Amino acid sequence: ENTMQYFSFSSGCLAAAALVLCSSASAQVAGTLSVRLGATHISPQVSSGYLSTPSFPGTTVGVGSASTLTGGLNYMVTDHWALDLPLGLAFKHDFYGTGAIDGIGQLGQTKVVPATLFAQYLFNEPTAKFRPYIGLGVTYSRFFKNRSTAALTGVTGGTPANPTTAWIENKWGLTPQIGFVWSINERWFVDAAYYKSFLKTTTHLSSGQTIDMKLNPNIFSFAIGYRF
Repeated sequence: ENTMQYFSFSSGCLAAAALVLCSSASAQVAGTLSVRLGATHISPQVSSGYLSTPSFPGTTVGVGSASTLTGGLNYMVTDHWALDLPLGLAFKHDFYGTGAIDGIGQLGQTKVVPATLFAQYLFNEPTAKFRPYIGLGVTYSRFFKNRSTAALTGVTGGTPANPTTAWIENKWGLTPQIGFVWSINERWFVDAAYYKSFLKTTTHLSSGQTIDMKLNPNIFSFAIGYRF
């Protein structure tokens, strides 16, 4: 009977130890790598300068919102500090006339890839089901495949034979972030975040005109993730 009790006790201890080890391995502890997949929405909060002369006085530009498929990689440096790298497809934004040319319609379109690396601090214990976090990132925004319309050509003095084209300066900016991780189980989790990117850039036209813009977008992301 004593032998049976010993084996029963030993088996119970081993099972408990295995459970603890498994829980630790799947928690957000130092060395944990996770991936996620979801979507991100960018809503520029534009403060436009005036289009340089020759132009209608008070000519400004607005920028439309965009959403795309995104994901990311996250690595826990310590139990509370992490490095986070969002990844995704390019965002496609429309430009339209405001101010003196409000109502003229779409002036052009651009694609942008905002490459950001975040340093994050996660609250609560590594085994907690809910872990809010704050982060600060550095963003490099690369604009490409810029397209212009006949409306832009018309307001900048171009012609159908010599249409106005545009290019946008690539820029660096700071991006603070708040969000949370909610664990569905030991491996799967939900990650949701809001961040604000502070970005100022300049658009150059083939006509020789320029326009400065503060884009400063609000950014919302939601994803389902998996821990290794």
